[in-house]
Amino acid sequence: MSRARQPPLVTGISPNEGISWTKVTIRGENLGTGPTDLIGLTICGHNCLLTAEWMSASKIVCRVGQAKNDKGDIIVTTKSGGKGTSTVSFKLLKPEKIGILDQSAVWVDEMNYYDMRTDRNKGIPPLSLRPANPLGIEIDKGRFPQKDLEALFPGMSADFTSENFSAAWYLIENHSTTSFDQLKTAVVNLKKQANKKNEGSLAYVKGGLSTFFEAQDALSAIHQKLEADGTEKVEGSMTQKLENVLNRASNTADTLFQEVLGRKDKADSTRNALNVLQRFKFLFNLPLNIERNIQKGDYDVVINDYEKAKSLFGKTEVQVFKKYYAEVETRIEALRELLLDKLLETPSTLHDQKRYIRYLSDLHAPGDPAWQCIGAQHQWILKLMHNCKENYVKEQKGTSLIHSPMLDLDSDMRPSPIGHLSQTASLKRGSSFQSGRDDAWRYKAPQQVVFVEKLTKLVVSQLPNFWKLWISYVNGSLFSETAEKSGQMERSKKNARQRQNDFKKMIQEVMHSLVKLIRGALLPFSLREGESRQYGGWEMKTELSGQWLTHVIQTVRLSSESLTALEIPNDMLQIIQDLILDLRVRCIIVTLQHTAEDIKRLAEKEDWVVDNEGLTSLPSQFEQCIVHSLQSLKIVLDCKPGEASVFQQQKTQEDVCQLSIGIMQVFIDCLELLSTKPDGDIDTAHLSVDVSSPDLFGSIHEDSSLSSEQRVLIALSNCRYLERHTFLNIAEHFEKHGFQGVEKITQVSMESLKELDQRLFEMYIESKADPIVGSLEPGIYAGYFDWKDCLVPAGVRNYLKEALVNIIAVHAEVFTISKDLVPRVMSRIVEAVSEELSRLMQCVSSFSRNGALQARLEICALRDTVAIYLTPESNSSFKQALEALPQLSSGTDKKLLEELLNKFKSSMHLQLTCFQASSSAMMKT
Repeated sequence: MSRARQPPLVTGISPNEGISWTKVTIRGENLGTGPTDLIGLTICGHNCLLTAEWMSASKIVCRVGQAKNDKGDIIVTTKSGGKGTSTVSFKLLKPEKIGILDQSAVWVDEMNYYDMRTDRNKGIPPLSLRPANPLGIEIDKGRFPQKDLEALFPGMSADFTSENFSAAWYLIENHSTTSFDQLKTAVVNLKKQANKKNEGSLAYVKGGLSTFFEAQDALSAIHQKLEADGTEKVEGSMTQKLENVLNRASNTADTLFQEVLGRKDKADSTRNALNVLQRFKFLFNLPLNIERNIQKGDYDVVINDYEKAKSLFGKTEVQVFKKYYAEVETRIEALRELLLDKLLETPSTLHDQKRYIRYLSDLHAPGDPAWQCIGAQHQWILKLMHNCKENYVKEQKGTSLIHSPMLDLDSDMRPSPIGHLSQTASLKRGSSFQSGRDDAWRYKAPQQVVFVEKLTKLVVSQLPNFWKLWISYVNGSLFSETAEKSGQMERSKKNARQRQNDFKKMIQEVMHSLVKLIRGALLPFSLREGESRQYGGWEMKTELSGQWLTHVIQTVRLSSESLTALEIPNDMLQIIQDLILDLRVRCIIVTLQHTAEDIKRLAEKEDWVVDNEGLTSLPSQFEQCIVHSLQSLKIVLDCKPGEASVFQQQKTQEDVCQLSIGIMQVFIDCLELLSTKPDGDIDTAHLSVDVSSPDLFGSIHEDSSLSSEQRVLIALSNCRYLERHTFLNIAEHFEKHGFQGVEKITQVSMESLKELDQRLFEMYIESKADPIVGSLEPGIYAGYFDWKDCLVPAGVRNYLKEALVNIIAVHAEVFTISKDLVPRVMSRIVEAVSEELSRLMQCVSSFSRNGALQARLEICALRDTVAIYLTPESNSSFKQALEALPQLSSGTDKKLLEELLNKFKSSMHLQLTCFQASSSAMMKT
């Protein structure tokens, strides 16, 4: 039956040579399916299976044994593949023997040496068996190869402790270059060493020689006495005497040496006590050493000594050891309390917190110190936040700011970018605040703004360590920097999993406190009734401007980014996003409200200087004010990552739309106020003259003040420009910045502007047309003129000429302000005059021939003069007036009418030139 697998094949070994017990790595193919499949491993014929460690089917690790052969194959045997083969071999090197005093790069085990001469192990120090230099002269090792020496002296050894010691080998190996004189000296040294051993033995014998002779003499005398008497009596008498002598000698010896022996026993007792003290001095000195190390802060040393004492004497039954170990436990308990106090002490660095937690863990402190530290840090952060608010509220109310060391946490930190932002951001928004140092800025900033920056800086500086402490608690790194698994780490992870919800509540409480404290300072109306006292208390004399709210938003945004970088879950930080959204909405509303107030004050800046297009600087100032306001809101309107659109809520859209409409309406009201202000209310001190503006008449700049009609005309010109340009530009800016309901804003504003324009226009027409229209009827019937009885017409009468001159005066006034308004004003004036003239003609009961000719002459003269301003309404009025007259019956009358019309136009050519000169420009408009 064939095997399921191929036999093992060794293709490599590393290293490929070495001494016994060298660790080697064997590589090859089919080296077994597992540790149990490996049943044999030989290297150079030595079985290495006991040290073999199967790694994989292609790798085995083992140690080379003490093989007989110096070179051989590596044979692997497995159950599945049987005995294998090898394509490589291993060379076994003989180790170089190193003396006790020889320098070596590796550690030499000081094992018990095997004495081949007595065939037994001797537990004696190696120095007594192997002197480093038995000849006593300098050793100079030769360069003879080991193999050559082994071949020269087969079966011998250079080790002088060996049974096969070869002196010649030893001399060749260690003194090949030694001179003959030195070798003589070596012989003398060997003789001296031998004599010392013999002399030592003789001296021992000589020292006890006298005692030996005395004992010998006494025994000889007793023996001779017994032989001389030869009787039993003498034997008994001598025996009794001998016993008495011995007793007396013993008693005398006891008397003589009792004190000495007592002192000896006492000395032995003291020596034994000293030996005990010396042997166990670690325990006896430990209480004092613990106190000293605690004072020096060497807690690691204390913990190591305590663990050692606990392992040695924790379960001892010796009363003295129990007493001292109890003292150790007392001091360790005091150390636990001290470390716990230091752990819960605030402020503290994360490094110190981790260190104290590890100490308490190593001391097996009761409870969970890490969780206690997390709870203490949580309360500390909350306390810092509320103390910060209380101090700033007191300062705002005039109370001297109580200095609290807790608020100096950032004194050793790097400067926050938030402080620098307050200067650059305010300048970008066109703020008038000077860009001074941070301290100077703080004096200018409102207390609420400084408080928010301080509060967010405090949270951003404290929360990272708090969060990192929790992460270390979760992953167990509080107890092991190297992440080694231990029972304490597993318990920590288990506790962390059970307390995740509790920690989440802590983070949420910190976030809620941060948000509510900011709301209390900036958005007090958003707090509930019960929260105002805890989180509010600020004196809100005036609401913060949009510039400061924008700065606050930037500050909170930076804080949110810093907290997000800690990888805190987004659901915990959502409340900050909600706060940012509310601040953005409030900033937009406040900015628009302040913009409305600024626009209301534009009326005070109206200088009534008209440019070439008939406009003052008011529309431009209005547009600039709106654009500047929107630019200041750009940072607020832009959405940062994770932020929602400020216009996502319908109510916000409606509020912003109404405020925008209100801004437009405020400016429209401002225009109306300016145009209808009485003459006495006009501030003429700041009126100026635009000398660069070409003025046909120049009367407006020669007067020190403007008439009400001129102001109305300027307002009409501004309204026309607003409708055609400004409002449309503003609508584009609104759309560019993402405003909703721009069409509604534009529509409502346009309607309101048109209503104002119409009211002002009617007011001006009424003020100018009524006098002209009112002068027609008295002028027609002046001098008791009667249409039934009148002379042959000699020309156009003066009343019509006066009316035309008045119309020309209106034309001149309008033309001076705005050329574009001339057609509109003149058309309405002509309509009013033509309507009145038609009415007067229709009221005449009958005309004589001359009266009809006179009336037709005047109607035609007026109609031809103002022909370019005729409208369907005025044409209709002139037509009705002519229809009310009798028709000309003869060609003589028609000829006379034509002559008189030409005469009129010729005589008033200069006065009528204004209509003709402006006709081309007017018709284009």
